[in-house]
Amino acid sequence: MAYVITEPCIGTKDTSCADVCPVDCIHPAPGEEHADESTMLYIDPSECIDCDACVEACPVDATMAEDDVPAQWEVFKEINRVYFEQGHEAGEQMVKEYLAAKA
Repeated sequence: MAYVITEPCIGTKDTSCADVCPVDCIHPAPGEEHADESTMLYIDPSECIDCDACVEACPVDATMAEDDVPAQWEVFKEINRVYFEQGHEAGEQMVKEYLAAKA
């Protein structure tokens, strides 16, 4: 079971979670490509070791175990996965679509 970053991170991008991650699976961290233009941060589900460190560090409660993601944020499981499997643009496009559907 991986951890997932969800809606409260949109526009926040606080990197406290990335700072405490022992395997550096949260991106884009400061200084990385796309860090400035990303809408939110993402957890690589294939690299996450389920340590829970990111949950405690997140100031906006955006990070949670995938089994704990509420129904209204289920899409964020896919968004995090797509970001790493298909690239930055694909993940960001999914976030845009999510926000447009909410409007």
